[in-house]
Amino acid sequence: MKVLRRQHPPPGGEPGSGADDELLVAPERRTRKARAAPRSVVGISMILVSVGAWLGADALASVDAAELTGGNVPVNEGAIDPRDISAHNSPTLVQNPTNAANVVVANRIDTPRFSCALHVSFDGGASFSQTPLPVPAGEPPKCYAPDAAFSSDGTLYVSFVTLIGRGNVPHAVWISSSDDGGATLSEPARAQGDLSFQVRLAAHPEIADKLYLTRLDAREVALYRFTTTGNPIRASVSDDGARTWSYPRIVTPAARERVVAGSPAVAPDGTLHVAYLDVGDDRLDYEGGHEGLGGPPHPGRWQLVMASSHDDGRTWTETAVDYIVPTERFLAFLPPFPTVAAGPDGSLYVAFHDGRAGDADVYLWRSDDGGRTFGRATRVNDTVPGDGTAQRLPKVSVAPDGRVDVVYYDRRADEDDVMTEVSLQSSYDRGATFTDHRVLSDRPFDSTIGFGSDRDMPDLGSRLGLLSTDDKAMAVWTDTRAGTSASNKQDLVRALVSFPRPPLLTAAQRDAVHAGAAVVAVLGAALVAWAVAARLRRRTAPVPA
Repeated sequence: MKVLRRQHPPPGGEPGSGADDELLVAPERRTRKARAAPRSVVGISMILVSVGAWLGADALASVDAAELTGGNVPVNEGAIDPRDISAHNSPTLVQNPTNAANVVVANRIDTPRFSCALHVSFDGGASFSQTPLPVPAGEPPKCYAPDAAFSSDGTLYVSFVTLIGRGNVPHAVWISSSDDGGATLSEPARAQGDLSFQVRLAAHPEIADKLYLTRLDAREVALYRFTTTGNPIRASVSDDGARTWSYPRIVTPAARERVVAGSPAVAPDGTLHVAYLDVGDDRLDYEGGHEGLGGPPHPGRWQLVMASSHDDGRTWTETAVDYIVPTERFLAFLPPFPTVAAGPDGSLYVAFHDGRAGDADVYLWRSDDGGRTFGRATRVNDTVPGDGTAQRLPKVSVAPDGRVDVVYYDRRADEDDVMTEVSLQSSYDRGATFTDHRVLSDRPFDSTIGFGSDRDMPDLGSRLGLLSTDDKAMAVWTDTRAGTSASNKQDLVRALVSFPRPPLLTAAQRDAVHAGAAVVAVLGAALVAWAVAARLRRRTAPVPA
């Protein structure tokens, strides 16, 4: 650093003889000081910008809490009648694509006698009325395990089985249709033969008369069990509105000896997907080793499998989605079903509950290649892992805008793991992350009430119902608030949820902005530190004589 000294002579004196010499900073020093100030200003500006970007990303990625629209609404007519002790469970919820106000619920009834029911709404689920299912000619009046689907032209199709004998064995599969949204039903037409279990129905999203039927085809059964292994899941296709059906093709390979709970879904391109459980060497449940009594679950593992067909079921490919740690016993004829849904972008989602963390948790898997491969499981429920409470039996649904909704039974509020609620969580980033849970049930209810409670194996059913639109979701579940351990009464309850707005940034985009903001903040802090250090060095530097 160059320092110039200007000397002022005293009055009447000579230059250099006075003590009031003036130190002058050379032009080089003035330039460095001018540089230091912009560095600190730029650094502070970078920090402020990064803070603003961080907070802005949080605001854009935030999701307004889903809001319940009204309270819980009973679906079945006997829900408010204490004299009606029917056990309604396992709802299927479908919506008419030509009339959004027309929604239909089909469900099985387990006690006091096996039966089935169909509930129809023409006001968006605000109220329901029951439509009787017609009894096929020459069959006993025992319908059971119904399912329902709307075709793209608004025709409603309902499948069910008829039961015969003291053992209530499935005798045949029947299909009824309705062209008035379920107000009336046609005479049933026989679709499949006897010993058809776990029958499910699906419709092509664009071709009006195209339907798909899946079932487990048993050879021999006894109380609580299949007596032989190798009972396959089969699929049939109808191209004429259920008047005729193709030969039922085998979905599951012979190497999978114990399969249950086939759940079909049709992708936008017409691919038929069937998710199912391969319970492996689980003789406890499949072959009734528990004799219908409750107790610890099978100690081994199951496998969650996705089968896919691009040619109407003539040929199949399959993918092992993941291993499943069982969390409860079940009756082989009435297993818990995995759930599968296709997204508008071609993605495929499957969900089920699993005990890998020590208790039942809900997991979701996504495929981006039509079911050929699946990513790692995403844990949906936002409970502490291993907290000793169960979250189970999820239902997944995808809104037209891609939002993924999952509803499930949730016992987190009861440390004794008995009283359950129903919770909904949503994902705006294709299942990578989920919102905080939203409780849908307006009061908890006892999960031990229902068919099998006297044997310590109570059953809330095989599935829940869920419909998703861009701004709403409707859920239907089995509810025991009006039942007791003596009555085993179960009812169906509906909740409607509104979503105020979707986030403008996904969680991944928010995290990317956070990462960029952090880098900018660090660089800004470095600039400020540099400027401050430079200033301190100048102040402490010795001045040459």
